[in-house]
Amino acid sequence: MPRKENRNRYEYLTQTPVPKLICQLSVPTILSMLVTGIYNTADTFFVGRISTQATAAVGLVFSVMAVIQAIGFFCGQGSGTFLSRMLGAGKKQEANEVAATGFALALILGVIVAILGNIFARPLGYALGAGDTTIRDTLTYMRIILLGAPFMMAQFVINNQLRFQGSAVYAMVGLLAGAAINIGLDPLLMFVFHMGVAGAAIATVSGQVISFIVLLIGSAQGDNVHLKVSNVRLNRYYLKEIVNGGSPALFRQGLTAIAALLLNQTAGAMGGDAAIAGMSVVTRVLMLLSSALIGFGQGYQPVCGFNYGAGLYGRVKEGYFFCVKVGTILLTGASVLCLAFAPQIIHFFRDDPEVVAVGTVALRAQAISLPLMATIVLTNMMLQSTGKGLKASVNSSARNGIFFIPLILILPRFFGLFGVEISQAVADVLSFLLAIPFAVSELRKM
Repeated sequence: MPRKENRNRYEYLTQTPVPKLICQLSVPTILSMLVTGIYNTADTFFVGRISTQATAAVGLVFSVMAVIQAIGFFCGQGSGTFLSRMLGAGKKQEANEVAATGFALALILGVIVAILGNIFARPLGYALGAGDTTIRDTLTYMRIILLGAPFMMAQFVINNQLRFQGSAVYAMVGLLAGAAINIGLDPLLMFVFHMGVAGAAIATVSGQVISFIVLLIGSAQGDNVHLKVSNVRLNRYYLKEIVNGGSPALFRQGLTAIAALLLNQTAGAMGGDAAIAGMSVVTRVLMLLSSALIGFGQGYQPVCGFNYGAGLYGRVKEGYFFCVKVGTILLTGASVLCLAFAPQIIHFFRDDPEVVAVGTVALRAQAISLPLMATIVLTNMMLQSTGKGLKASVNSSARNGIFFIPLILILPRFFGLFGVEISQAVADVLSFLLAIPFAVSELRKM
């Protein structure tokens, strides 16, 4: 018989009207993801005050940060989706064990990435697309970011696990604390102590460490699943569940790293440092916009996983259509703003006419396809939360992998720099066309 607090959580997630429930859960997750977006844009903004080369260097290291996030989300969402279904089925001990296992796995992988990344930093920097004008800043920024990898990965795990339990407020507080440290330290270290890009990297890692500490404390509060060393089970059963639930996130974020790598290399070949900087700014702006959508969808994920585990499929479907509708409306509004004010947005990050010229075209192209993102993202979250690992992995791989990678290799050959600028928008349209049959086929089964 479940304890009282578990029963109350069950009733809350299975009986509260779906739109109201998603809105309640999504407010803190939207704020959390916007904070994550701020993490990814703050350094770009402040580094933009230094030089175009420094802006390009931070953009080049984005691939490394995407790999760190990919592993963190892999362990966090892999353990979180299974955790959510176990709580829905009343199996709290299994939920505790998979949570501890996912956390331990992230710490182990984070240490490995930090060590290997620093050993091979210079060849990695050149592989990312750095040239003679950017390699110094790239190595400085990347080495510090890599040292924070274990904390970054672990905090992504706790954040995801809290969300999948329906404890999104704790997750939000942790990220807000880290963001405040990051944004506060950026100008202090960079301009008061004259540490340049090293200061930006230290500010980012400091923010991630603070988030880790606050989230770790938050996970021990109330009736949340608690992380205990005694619950770690690095066995086939839990690792299989983590792989099944986390593979979509790993593919999505991992392909984001590969896509960023190819984008930077191609942009650099077509337009030099200014093109890399321009595309880097656009990437960060779009990440900030899409983070709100992802946060909204993350408010749906515990509803989806919990109710799917409880056999309440009607609530799963209702939540999906509600989120797609609201997300499409909001992104349409954002699209209009980007189309109208693209030059001003790029100029805000870097006052360089060449950077603004490249960024304006790319931002307007991506703004056209922006409303389609709601269907793409929500379909992936629905597939992932219901345990449809294969379809979720294919769907999540489409936007930054299956479609984008061939396009970034082909379109610039025919259209030059313009091909670079429109590649992501074309990939988004194709990803939307793929997501529709995936969603329809699974929703019809419920």
